[in-house]
Amino acid sequence: MNLKDKAIIVTGSTTGIGEAVARRCVAEGAHVLVHGRDAERGASVAAELGPNAVFHQDDLSDLDAPERLAKAARSAFGRIDGIVNNAAWVIRSNLDTTDATLFDRAVAVNLRAPLMLIRASIEDLKKSRGCVINVGSVNGYSGESKQLAYSITKGGLQTMTKNLADAFSADHVRFVHLAVGWVLTPNEQQLKIAEGRPPDWYEHPPPAMVPTGRMTKPEEVAAVTAFWLSDQSRPFSGAVVELEQYPFDGRHPKMVGEDDSPVQFNQ
Repeated sequence: MNLKDKAIIVTGSTTGIGEAVARRCVAEGAHVLVHGRDAERGASVAAELGPNAVFHQDDLSDLDAPERLAKAARSAFGRIDGIVNNAAWVIRSNLDTTDATLFDRAVAVNLRAPLMLIRASIEDLKKSRGCVINVGSVNGYSGESKQLAYSITKGGLQTMTKNLADAFSADHVRFVHLAVGWVLTPNEQQLKIAEGRPPDWYEHPPPAMVPTGRMTKPEEVAAVTAFWLSDQSRPFSGAVVELEQYPFDGRHPKMVGEDDSPVQFNQ
């Protein structure tokens, strides 16, 4: 029970990684503010989690949503010990399709909302010596050409994490960035099917991207998140933790069928 009696806001927690994080936090003894846009799904998740969970419906593209989230957590629990900025708008876009409207929405949900939620909660976090987990993506380093707007926002989130970790270290408020790789969430499963893959595509993932032969589960990301939220991870702050199955930065993936045997060159 490493999170016993801690009050934690988990944005985007009615499905996928966020839901898994909310479930893990409650299992570790925390009180959790479940958040999402789907009222029916959110109420169902909160009911399953029991008396330690409360659901708050809101759209993070709304300027006032972060303040409402912080207020809801204070009202429900009387304190805020942690924030998991998980909610994101995952949108396919390249330079041609990223117009001002699309880009502004991506920034609003993926970057502005996390910052404003931290801003609305910082005095609470100072009192509790709390922790903020920003759920980013390995796409924040560069990203795929078809994920331009999304990748830009995740890169910004990573910079935000390090900047705030430095700014509030003396206040004992910690900030950690999770650069998450490919995870088998329900949304990802359906997206790939919509893009033309067979229903069982995840059972045979490409070895270059999933060298273990099985995709990462949301529950595995949740376990790492719970550790960083807990006091066991003190005093560390400002870390960027890559949650991928291989060394992401600078890697040259082995192609299928590539020979690993040594080659001798005569000079």
